[in-house]
Amino acid sequence: MPENVLLSGIVGSTAYGLAHAGSDVDRLGLFAAPAEEFHGLGRPAESHVTTAPDRTLHEAAKWCRLALGCNPSSSELAWLPPELYEVRTPLGEELIAIRGSFLSSKAVRGSYLGYAEQQFRKLRTRDTADRAGRARAAKHARHLVRLLEQGTRLHESGELVVRPAEPERVRELGERIAERPELAAELLADAERRFDRRGVLPGAPDPAPAEAWLRRVRAAHYTWAADPVAG
Repeated sequence: MPENVLLSGIVGSTAYGLAHAGSDVDRLGLFAAPAEEFHGLGRPAESHVTTAPDRTLHEAAKWCRLALGCNPSSSELAWLPPELYEVRTPLGEELIAIRGSFLSSKAVRGSYLGYAEQQFRKLRTRDTADRAGRARAAKHARHLVRLLEQGTRLHESGELVVRPAEPERVRELGERIAERPELAAELLADAERRFDRRGVLPGAPDPAPAEAWLRRVRAAHYTWAADPVAG
């Protein structure tokens, strides 16, 4: 795994308040690749993913690109409840401070509504004849409910609330939708109406703070070494 982790925390069902006894603990973070690795022909790996433990680490520039597109899974790293952070460096704190600059109305709608619609399509094609199928359908439904709640609130308030106010309601609604997927169509239609109304987010993100932050990251993680050939 890479060094120079700048920000890392617990995400997934634990962060959403939806974990149960058998739930995995998912971790997400970002790291700074050594700046000199960008100077040659190759490029450093942009992501490192492991399953034991379940952890995803994105290189700082990749995370910024994902966040500028309002990718739900990546963006939440900058909005976690304080107690869920496991690594929080000064540069990580700086990133949290500029998190609002990554947001835009078009990207929030496209990402959150788009991912929720993707869950709906999975629900409609999921075979629920057995217990495993029903469990997967309920998981899709919970994701759908959560994404719509997060997305519409983000559109209307400018704040990404990672943990739903009522996790049990999300769980119960997910169970009902898994049994009757048509209920999700009503939620999606309501979310579309809310997104159609003017929100508080700008039409486009402001990449300047992210650009300035990345330059500080590169400067902080550059180690000069004399060329061994030139001497």
